[in-house]
This record gives sequence, C-alpha cells and structure tokens, in this order.
Amino acid sequence: MLHAEDRTSRDRVRHSTASNVNREIDRQTNSNIRRYANSSEEVINRRIEELDQEWDIERALEANASTLALTGLLLGLTVNRKWLALPTVVLSFLLQHSLQGWCPPLPLLRRLSVRTRGEIDREKYELKALLEGR
Repeated sequence: MLHAEDRTSRDRVRHSTASNVNREIDRQTNSNIRRYANSSEEVINRRIEELDQEWDIERALEANASTLALTGLLLGLTVNRKWLALPTVVLSFLLQHSLQGWCPPLPLLRRLSVRTRGEIDREKYELKALLEGR
C-alpha cells in the first residue's frame, strides 16, 4: 500500500522522470546549497525569497496548458474550427498529468530543470537550516 507522500505530485513527477534527469536536478540543487553555505545571511535570505517565487512543474504545466488551450479556442472561433483540436489535446494532456503524474511536455520541462515544489522546498529548508545553525 502506498503512503500518502508516495502519491504526491512530487513523487509522481520524479517517478515519471528519467533517473538521469532527476540526478541532474538533485546535483544542481545540492550545488546551490553548497554555493550559498558560506554566504551572508542577507544573501541566503535573498535566495530563499527567489525560491519562494520559483515556478514549480505544476505551475509551469498549468500556465502552458491554459495558454495553449485558450489560444486554440480563440483561433477555433475566429480562424478555423480545426484549431479546436488544440484545446482538446492540451486539456487531455493536463488530465493525464493529474491522474498519472506524466504528460508529453513533462520530460521537456524536467530537462529544462523545472523542479517540483518538493525539490524547491528541499533547497529552501536546507538553507534555512544553515541560517539556524549559525
């Protein structure tokens, strides 16, 4: 039986991502933590603020899907009805992602180092721990 944390988006996305891509994202996150480890409190706090603003994979997928769906709808209503296929395809991908944690754009976004909220938060909380340890 799966634990609640195993069913989270973070785990579904990581499970659906190629292991070499996950390793590269983890390597970059660890590199970020090491780079900021010897920084001033001000610099670390600025990085934490940046992490709070970083778009996670869910937000990126939702924004892209919404943009494409609305574009297809607009073009379908004004140019040619064939454009209505675009929102159908995009929304089916979004549904697939919500059910399975995978959709066709996911591998591309992950290769572009778009992280899950859990991956972003890991960096954030490790930086906060560095500040508390001072």
